[in-house]
Parts: sequence; structure tokens; C-alpha cells
Amino acid sequence: MQALGPLEPDFVSVTYGAGGATRELTRDAVATLTKTSGLNVAAHLTCVDASRAETLQIARGFASAGVREIVALRGDPPKGSARFAPHPEGFADSCELISALAESGDFRIRVGAYPEKHPEAADARADIEWLKRKIDAGASEAITQFFFEAETFFRFRDACEKAGIDAPIRPGILPIENWAGARRFARACGARVPGWLASAFDRAERDGEGRADLLAIAVATELCSELVEGGVEHLHFYTLNRPDLTRDICHALGRRARAELRDVA
Repeated sequence: MQALGPLEPDFVSVTYGAGGATRELTRDAVATLTKTSGLNVAAHLTCVDASRAETLQIARGFASAGVREIVALRGDPPKGSARFAPHPEGFADSCELISALAESGDFRIRVGAYPEKHPEAADARADIEWLKRKIDAGASEAITQFFFEAETFFRFRDACEKAGIDAPIRPGILPIENWAGARRFARACGARVPGWLASAFDRAERDGEGRADLLAIAVATELCSELVEGGVEHLHFYTLNRPDLTRDICHALGRRARAELRDVA
């Protein structure tokens, strides 16, 4: 927050751990940051391993703490489970959660979107239909899963427009802070790893001396530049506890802290 707050992001989000494992920590972090950071803090909220009453109680706690942004997600299965299974008294899916949050009137709701096929989806069309259901349920914006080539996002955006989805779709950018970890994430969420990217990072890691970080900044900056040139107005960064990478990418794109701009002037 200290590293990236001066860049004045539209919002910052605080995630749950896998399977909702850090639910209480997320709640406490969001409440504290809302009071102290001066930034617009969004809380992740999932359907995993909680009843409707418990989930809505958490949402009311966020609202009481001054939180006005929710990223509403179905959530990953709890550790050790192969597939998501709703709590017996919980929300069956993200659409039910979104509808309940929208009825409260307390939040601006963002949701996830998959520019490449979700591992559990029948096909890409099913992903788009599901996103439309989430928007119709009350979400105002979508944030995509990460991807590695701009054309992936542009194809998805065009397909969403054709399907009648008019809500903003914000591309998710993953600065690659760890190549092995990024490949695991990609396999888990269905993101395609281009051959050129794998070759480049394999070479950079063999070369050592911080080459992988330099490559990560260059690759993400190029991706962001292509997205902006293609009409994208907002970017969402998955920082993974490496704010320096996101900061350097923003600087390369010409986005600097207001204090720095004053110093230059």
C-alpha cells in the first residue's frame, strides 16, 4: 500500500486465501486499510465454506467499516477438495451472492471474468454467458483473470460486446515475479503460456543477475501498452507481494505519483 498508494489507483483489493482460509484476516485488513490508507479499498468475498447468514454478516461488517467496494467471487474449492461444493446453507454460486449484495444497496460490485476458458466451463461461450448472468445479477464491472497476449483480451472483449455485455471489463495483469509460480497459476486457471514467453523466461533465469525481473517488467509493459493502444482505459494488477514490479511497470507506462510530478515541475 505504501509503495503503490502514491500512484492513486482507482481501488485496491484485499483477497481471501485459498478456500476462504484467511476470511478473518481479510476482514481485519480491509477495515484497517479503509480507515488509515486514504484509498478506496475493495474486499474480496466468496461463497466458500460459509452459510448465507455468515457471508452476509461479513458483508454488513464491511459496510459498517466504510467499505463500499466488493469483488464477489464463487471462490476456489477448500484445500483438499477437487471441486467447489456449496455450503449446505450457503450460496450456490457467485450469481446468488451478487444478487444478495445488490439487494443490500451497500456496495459497488465487481466480478471475475475469464478471457480464456475456465477449467470447469464447457466452452468459451459458457464463460461469456456466465459473465452476463453476473452482470445482470447486479455487478457493475468485471476484472479478468490474467493472460499473456493482448489479442486474448481483445477477442474476449469483442465476444462480450456481441453477447450484449455493456459493463466495463478491466484486464487483469500479472507481473511475473516467479516464473515457476506463474506457470502453476496458468495451469490452474486455464491461461495459455505462449512458447515465446516460456523460452524468454527460461533464458532469463539461466542468465541470473536479476534478468527475470527486467524481463517481467518489459513483458508486462509491452502488454499494457498494446491494451491501452487498443482502447483499454483501466488496468488491474495482481501484485503478489511484489509492489516494486507493478510500480516500475506503471512508471514505464508514464504513470507516476503526484508528488513526483510536483518535484519534476
